[in-house]
Amino acid sequence: MSQSLDRALTLVGELATGPKTLDELSNVIEVHKSTTMRLLRTLESHRFVQREGVHHYRLGTALFDLANRALEERDVRRSAENALRELNTRTGYTVHLASYEDGEVIYIDKYDSTHPMRMYSRIGRRAPLHCTAVAKVLLCELPEPRRREVAHSIDYVPLTANTITSPEAYLAELDRVRSAGYAVDNAEHEDFIHCIAAPIRGARNEVVAAVSMSVPKVLLDFDGLLALQPDLLATARAASVECGWSPRE
Repeated sequence: MSQSLDRALTLVGELATGPKTLDELSNVIEVHKSTTMRLLRTLESHRFVQREGVHHYRLGTALFDLANRALEERDVRRSAENALRELNTRTGYTVHLASYEDGEVIYIDKYDSTHPMRMYSRIGRRAPLHCTAVAKVLLCELPEPRRREVAHSIDYVPLTANTITSPEAYLAELDRVRSAGYAVDNAEHEDFIHCIAAPIRGARNEVVAAVSMSVPKVLLDFDGLLALQPDLLATARAASVECGWSPRE
């Protein structure tokens, strides 16, 4: 591993949490300020870092440009766009698109709710594996050895009274999701929001992404959420067709 590259990427990751001073950044990578300054100047020259004042730094515009290019290259994002946008327009609820990459579930697209009460989420944010509907959908069809491995690697932090807190319970939940063809987050991640998700499939019938609708409980009770299942499954089916999936006879 290149030590300089590792330090530079650590600086970028730290700046993602907000602007920092030279002293703060030097403490993070545990080197002298002169070394930190050289790294920052290189990052600044490529617009990954922007200097504010004498010794204050924040993320630069190059990162946003790269993020947008990366998102545009996601075929599933482009292919599913029309179906997800139509679902959002019909229901007015928040619609997410998520994918499973390198052991993490990432939100790769979002369509905001049109209702006054909205939920906090953003593209690029990681979804907890044990308490989100999108994660359940994406993990339930992993090969069984891998599924068990992932389930036993999770730190089951109890975020609400409904959060799953053991690998055995989680594996049983994944079995239910695989059988039902959709997943729910019944106030497991945040106690005031619940969510329903379904798989988007590709040309080989593999799950390439998950689409979800997230709704504050004050707007819709759990039975009302479950009543959205047919609309969600139709959306997932339409998006799957656009991703190359063909219905099997």
